Amino acid sequence: MVHGDLKGKTVFITGASSGFGRACAEKMAKAGCRLILCARRVDMLNTVTLDLKQRFHTHIYSGKLDVRDRESVEYWFGNLPDEWKKIDILINNAGLALGFEKIQEGNIDDWDTMIDTNVKGLLYVTRHFLQLLTQDRQAHIINMGSIAGTQAYPNGAVYCATKAAVRFISDSIRMEVVDRPIRVTNIQPGFAETEFSLVRFHGDKNQAKNFYKGIKPLDAGDIADAVMYAVSAPENVQISEITLMPVHQASASVVYRKT
Repeated sequence: MVHGDLKGKTVFITGASSGFGRACAEKMAKAGCRLILCARRVDMLNTVTLDLKQRFHTHIYSGKLDVRDRESVEYWFGNLPDEWKKIDILINNAGLALGFEKIQEGNIDDWDTMIDTNVKGLLYVTRHFLQLLTQDRQAHIINMGSIAGTQAYPNGAVYCATKAAVRFISDSIRMEVVDRPIRVTNIQPGFAETEFSLVRFHGDKNQAKNFYKGIKPLDAGDIADAVMYAVSAPENVQISEITLMPVHQASASVVYRKT
């Protein structure tokens, strides 16, 4: 797959301030893409934007966006400058896990945040993106799912449910646009060490570190490589799903940890 084929394409990435989103932005910038970057943490996003501009001399349009806020998503798309409205690739990356408890012990605010971000936010952004496309426009939607969306595990019911939703939303959209040159890919990572666990455990560094104890996890660059593989495929090839895990992970819950 030749990444040079992406040169000049416009890529919209949500949650681009860190983790998978930032890694994807870097890979896309290196491939010569124009970038639309958004995230909640605008200070971090500004740092990413400046870094990529300096290193790759790429054109970037960036700003604060919380995908949970339906009106903000509508405003964002409604106010895109004309030169940024022809988006070729959407990467729905914004997402998170919060908490690791049994249902009866779970924090309902955490549930709302996961559902609003992982499911509703993805839907809001995708809806507006598809409305920008003319009938014959080629485009690619990348949804950031999880192995948790294919196999549930204890203490993760709500997070698993949100990522299962991402999987079936991806499948449904692929069916709905089957008469159009639009590809839809669901990326399903296993253990990948970013801020994910630190956020899940509400900033508890010890818990976050122990989550990956005894196993070498994937990193954000590995996930970005999978995204690049999907978007670099020939135009007649649709990569519907990519599931990737560390060598010592066999499923969502079966993991070998060295002692």
